[in-house]
Amino acid sequence: MVKVGIVGVTGYTGQELIRILIKHPKAKIAGLFSSSSYNKKVKEVLPEFASSLSLICCKPGIEEISRKSDLVFLALPHTASMEIASGLIRAKVRVIDLSADYRIKDLKVYSKFYAVQHKDPLRVKEAVYGLPELYRSKIKNAKLIANPGCYPTPAILSLAPLVAAGLIDASSIIIDAKSGVSGAGKKKAEEFFLSPGAREDFKAYKVGVHQHAPEIDQELSNIGDKRINVVFVPHLLPVNRGILETIYVKKSRLGKAKGKDIVRVYKKFYNKEPFVRIRKEGEFPSIQDVVKTNFCDIGIREEKDSFIIVSAIDNLIKGASGQAVQNMNIMCGFPESQGLR
Repeated sequence: MVKVGIVGVTGYTGQELIRILIKHPKAKIAGLFSSSSYNKKVKEVLPEFASSLSLICCKPGIEEISRKSDLVFLALPHTASMEIASGLIRAKVRVIDLSADYRIKDLKVYSKFYAVQHKDPLRVKEAVYGLPELYRSKIKNAKLIANPGCYPTPAILSLAPLVAAGLIDASSIIIDAKSGVSGAGKKKAEEFFLSPGAREDFKAYKVGVHQHAPEIDQELSNIGDKRINVVFVPHLLPVNRGILETIYVKKSRLGKAKGKDIVRVYKKFYNKEPFVRIRKEGEFPSIQDVVKTNFCDIGIREEKDSFIIVSAIDNLIKGASGQAVQNMNIMCGFPESQGLR
């Protein structure tokens, strides 16, 4: 049994972590921490969990967190985790960070996209990018996990088999991504749904400047062993949760494989992965296929000299809290699917 703490319990990802972990047979929620709601009982802050948890939310200090936790999830806003992650690791607590603070290895790129100077550069080097399908062996012994962003998770999983095999022109990648409003955080989601006409709208945002683009570039470059820069355009859907990405990419000179052959490439690449499901050629997933699950569903179609890949995840589960628990399972030697089926 591992004692876990959750820092930042009032946001979407913190609440999803509680929802998953209260049913996990080998994890005990030993501490809930919140800067805005400390000294309050769970029933005051999160009434839906009142019958499951009798804890009082604590102020997130390193000494208090480390006293109660073997492993801690940091469900904090970007730029906040780097204030406490290093201290927790020194206190022998393993950390899974759901913010972007330890994802980007190039600190100049991090500063450009998050508008701050990183305060913990040494830990950035040590952090393991928490995409189990690619880094399982490193995750197992890691002290600090940088849990991937919601948009990068399906993008990287969709493209990894093709990039690894050299079957595409990596300079031609276009990612057309759509997310439910919960991806923007609880406050912005509430503002969106309260604004008149919001449910009748659909729009692109942060075109060419979204902070998840360099994360995708970084990981695909690692897979392909060369510099890759994608065109990434996110859109906001008038739904609460879920991500659907449509990816367009040209074949490389080696990319002579036909549609059914490409499906076999994907199935071989993800043969033993519990949470990646590959569709038949020309069959594509929808958001409703994956909502409230930890699955990433992928469909692919050959189109003349190109491939079209469509992938879907729940942004709050495989794109955040579920993937974080998947990482915890690997770190603790538990069955990887435990608590997530």
